[in-house]
Amino acid sequence: MSINRRKFLATTAAAAAATSVFRPAIAQTKKLRFAVGPLLPNPEDTKKAFGPVFAHIAKELGADFELSATTDWAGMAVAMGGGQLDLAWMGPWGYIIANNATGCQAVATVKYDEKPTYQAIIIARPDLKVTKFPDDTKDKSISFADVGSTSGWLIPTFYAKEVWKIDPKAFWKYSDGATHGANEISVSSGQVDMATDFDRNRNVMIASGRVKEDSNKIIWTSDPLPNDAIAVPANASAEMSSKVQAILTAITVEQAKLLLPNLYTGFVAATHASYRSIENAGISVGKIKAKV
Repeated sequence: MSINRRKFLATTAAAAAATSVFRPAIAQTKKLRFAVGPLLPNPEDTKKAFGPVFAHIAKELGADFELSATTDWAGMAVAMGGGQLDLAWMGPWGYIIANNATGCQAVATVKYDEKPTYQAIIIARPDLKVTKFPDDTKDKSISFADVGSTSGWLIPTFYAKEVWKIDPKAFWKYSDGATHGANEISVSSGQVDMATDFDRNRNVMIASGRVKEDSNKIIWTSDPLPNDAIAVPANASAEMSSKVQAILTAITVEQAKLLLPNLYTGFVAATHASYRSIENAGISVGKIKAKV
């Protein structure tokens, strides 16, 4: 990102005022360790696409930073729990796993097309006849994403147990562990009958030409879910948490065009309560325990 472009990104009065308060203290700390999960098909693409927003955060904090991109959501939670990160862009379920284990806290939720929510989907081959879901798909092959994925694993697993009343591993020819991008391609190429994904990933892959719109179809859609979380460790100071939240929520739609990939439009403030529905789903499927 060019120097001129960085200057443009720091022009809001709120950000400038906040920076004057925090920059000296933060600048004296170690290099900040940021991370982002597998939002794109490979880590290199993810770092390139999401790097500008992390550079903006570091600039406003007056600190140097390093950015890593994980290959699975579960790994992100492990890294946060191991004290290896100072700030992370986490999937909703990955955030809940990390919070449950370490007490890390959400400070913001990303907006996509001005909405802080998205939906899990199940896609299928275009020629697969499905009148009633999931009844008409028994014994078909399905690929779930890795167990750290909200839309690709947690939510469809939760619906299978609580709504559809089925065991996905017995009802379907089941596999898991795939990335969302791989799931789209696997269905489009006919390698599997169905796969899990989320609405905006499918839209991005179609827009980028990675898959054709008519190469698969959506056969199930979840209720709205909270978008990805920006989270800080449990030992982050209240001052640091507030500052990061202020930096993110001050990003305008116009700034977001330079800082974030297409159609990501900014952030809204968040707390742990923003992700309660995800936490409840995790408890239901037995992956985490309710806090006493």
